[in-house]
Amino acid sequence: MPRPSVPRRPVVRTEFAVVGAGITGLSVAWALARRGREVAVLDRAAVGHHAGGSHGACRIFRLGYDDPGYVGLAARARGLWGELEEACGERLLHPTPQLTFGPKLAQVRAAMLAAGAACEMLPAAEAMARYPGVSVTGEVLVEPASAVIAADRALAALAALAAPAALAAPAAPAAPADRAGPAGGIGAGVPVTSLADDGRRVVVGTTAGDVEARRVVVCAGPWTAGLLAAGGITVPGSATLEQVAYLAPAAAAAPGSASPASAVPAGSTVPAGSAVPARSAAAQQRGMPIFVHYGGEFAYGLPVPGSDRYKVGIHHGGPPVDPDRQDQAADPALGSRIERAARTFLPGFDPRPVRVERCVYDNSPDADFIVDRIGNVVIGCGTSGHGFKFGPLLGEWLAALAADAAGQRDRRRAAPSSGAIPGHQRRFGLGRFSAGNPPRAGGRPTGSA
Repeated sequence: MPRPSVPRRPVVRTEFAVVGAGITGLSVAWALARRGREVAVLDRAAVGHHAGGSHGACRIFRLGYDDPGYVGLAARARGLWGELEEACGERLLHPTPQLTFGPKLAQVRAAMLAAGAACEMLPAAEAMARYPGVSVTGEVLVEPASAVIAADRALAALAALAAPAALAAPAAPAAPADRAGPAGGIGAGVPVTSLADDGRRVVVGTTAGDVEARRVVVCAGPWTAGLLAAGGITVPGSATLEQVAYLAPAAAAAPGSASPASAVPAGSTVPAGSAVPARSAAAQQRGMPIFVHYGGEFAYGLPVPGSDRYKVGIHHGGPPVDPDRQDQAADPALGSRIERAARTFLPGFDPRPVRVERCVYDNSPDADFIVDRIGNVVIGCGTSGHGFKFGPLLGEWLAALAADAAGQRDRRRAAPSSGAIPGHQRRFGLGRFSAGNPPRAGGRPTGSA
């Protein structure tokens, strides 16, 4: 006679659970911790793991978008970054001027002026005299309020600040080296397998047992749609696998035969090769700015804090990918395109990389973020390769949606139910994808993370 089934018992009960420990999830956990709320954080791997979209040394913080709405939101996010720096006692944003040029320069300038953001137009000759490390043609928009985010330090700071308010999450079973058990209340190496919202609570199934929470915030990057589908919630999206390269100064490159960029395994180091011709290399490398070629092939670059390296990539240049089947080896075609951009824009750097990284993008159909709540499940995803700079702001929005006492009980509705994101519900809510309300025309609002 078969034994009667025994109901599964939760191993952790908490007020809030956050699924995903990237920049968005950790920002949510910090925002809830600042409210004195009880929170558990779950992630399939360690904070900053290489299969996610938040790893790496640095990201760009900038106000420059071709949309005044995003300019204003970036300005709001900057204030929250300041609060994070004060809370952790560490500089995370390193002020660095940005040069914007390219086909959509006029739109970026118009948006910044409309939003009241500081900027300055320079002719190419004057821009190159002031910033000799970047080669440009045509007019250049200088953005003085930009910065380089120390991304790895930001994740560490958020994890440390969120952990005191977090419950001990389920312990992970034995796992590969890049996974770990719960550390400081963050359950790493604990994949989530299911979600069930019964109207009073959400049960989050994991490989280590169930977590029962009053509200759950799901911000698991490209895994979000799959997790929510298990709970009967449909979220549109797709993933691409991008690539960035780290360059060394040409003057510091040792003679030799380096492998071409297309042959460098991701994460590996190779000899930099012989120096390329350079104008006043030492002057070019001092005070290197950020650059963004806005529109067309969207190349961008930024100096790595505390290093002479320079990071360069092409925004939305990578192929579609299944997030569970990522190949972290360098993509030869992307490598060639990045090397060509480096030769064009960075005369003081050897265009052959000393290091290559892959990074997954979690893309919404229109590249606007997805911020919503359905029942007791709050959704934050679709950051589309430009979300890191908005991390603390998205964290505040999502925490406010989760902590809203009124809640949203009707799972058929898709618009956020609280005032957490006033004026932006229609733009960022799931309702924009409903029948008769197609995604906003114009495609992606270009901008690197």
